[in-house]
Amino acid sequence: MTYGNVQLGHTAHVPSGKSFPLSLLAADVTDPVNIGGLFRLADALGVRHIYLTGASTTPQNPKVRRSARATQQYVSWSYAQDALRLIKELKSSGQRILALEITSASADIRHVAISPDVPIVLIVGSENQGIAQELLNESEQTVHIPMLGQNSSMNVVVASAIAVFEITKELSAT
Repeated sequence: MTYGNVQLGHTAHVPSGKSFPLSLLAADVTDPVNIGGLFRLADALGVRHIYLTGASTTPQNPKVRRSARATQQYVSWSYAQDALRLIKELKSSGQRILALEITSASADIRHVAISPDVPIVLIVGSENQGIAQELLNESEQTVHIPMLGQNSSMNVVVASAIAVFEITKELSAT
């Protein structure tokens, strides 16, 4: 019996080529599987660029390439040792810097005003320490994902996926 809802194979997918004025800045994200996951996320949701900084692993790592499933070939990326300097440069070029972190002043990401006229850089932090205070201080706004359970954090790729989805949903609506 067929129900009219058949899973499609990879060859049925037709890329749209659409991207958003949104970049990710991975500050000291060291796990190659997480970096690969960020590339897959960026490819899937139309993120224009990934900035890898500090101790972040790069796509030259075989584990990154394996977990990225070739998406590192399609997503623009760059590496900078000094995240703080990079953030200052991005700010001076007119980009809006958002940090994804739960802080005493962070806003629920679902309620943040997003404009398609200003490119956004979303900072995500290391698996163990989150985003360094000096980077939070340079951010225009800190945003968080409401946490309903006992735990107060998520894997960096999972949290990034939720945040990117919310931001691109807003960008699509404008």
